[in-house]
This record gives sequence, C-alpha cells and structure tokens, in this order.
Amino acid sequence: MSIFTANYERPKAFILTAKRIVLIGGPSTGKTTLLNALKEKGYPCLDEVSREVIKAAQQEGIEQLFLTEPLLFSDKLLERRIQQYLDAGALDAEYVFIDRGIPDVSAYMDFIGQEYPDRFTKANSTYRYDKIFLLPLWRDIHVTDKERYESFEEAVKIQDELLKTYRSCGYTPIEVPKVPVEDRLDFILKHMTL
Repeated sequence: MSIFTANYERPKAFILTAKRIVLIGGPSTGKTTLLNALKEKGYPCLDEVSREVIKAAQQEGIEQLFLTEPLLFSDKLLERRIQQYLDAGALDAEYVFIDRGIPDVSAYMDFIGQEYPDRFTKANSTYRYDKIFLLPLWRDIHVTDKERYESFEEAVKIQDELLKTYRSCGYTPIEVPKVPVEDRLDFILKHMTL
C-alpha cells in the first residue's frame, strides 16, 4: 500500500499532541472575546465549562451552585476540565486554546476559603499545560450577569488567587496587554513561538 493513499495513518510515534494553551484571568477580563477571535482565525478553542455547570444547576432550581454547594460545584467542574484537557490533546492541531484550566478550580476554592480534597491539587500537577496567558483585570469591560456575579473588587481577589495557584504549579503566566482584541490576538500568536 502506498503511503500516499487517503487512508494512510501516521505511525503513533509521529502523531503530534496538540499544545494546550490556557487563557486565565478573573471575571470579565475578555477571555471569551479573545477566544472567539481565535476561533474566527480557525484555531481550535475550548470554551469555559463552568457556565455549563451553572446552567445545569439553574435548570434544577439551584441559582448559584458555587455559592450554595461549592465543593459539589467544584467536583463537577474539575471532572469537566479534566475531560476538556484530554479532549484537547486528541485534536489534530498544533495548538488548542482553552478558556480556563484545571488549576482555576482550586484557585476559586482558595478564594472562598473552602477546603478541598487532595485530588484537586493532584490534578493540577498531573495535567500540565504548555503555555498560560493571563488577561489582566480591566474595569472598563467588567460586567456581571446571571452566571458572572462577582464584583470588580472580588475579581481582584480572584485574580490574585489565580496567579498564586498557577505560579505554585510552576507556570509563568504571560500577561496579555489591555489593548483591542485584534492586538491581543497578535500578541498571543507572536508569543506562541517564544
């Protein structure tokens, strides 16, 4: 059989795993807007999964599961983020951009002062990302809604916990400047090869 046939499979040793690139930042820092811009450029992107967990709980009559049962919420979130991590590695792409990573779960638990099982911190060290981009707090774009209820002052504290958690996991987040989305996009793409 010719290696040029359409159904040729590369030997497993040559299959590349997509690099997992995570966008982090407190609420309303522009992560979703930036992710949408990356999608428009054709890059595979994985959306924030916490909104799915929140909406599912709201359909069951629980308005804010994170506030009423933070450990249950975080367990569901951790499970979905691990699955998202695995899904990202299976994509046939050079890069996959992800809105928030696994360490966000323990950072948010630290933010509210909630104790959590060791499996949270073990997940942080087991599932490693290739690059972390931090979107800084930006008061001008901060908004709240049914799923995003944190005030700007709370967002500052969340940002601090995110930075502390990711740094304790051995990451050095690259800060994205507060500029229009196209310039943010260019900044990230330029830093992909550094």
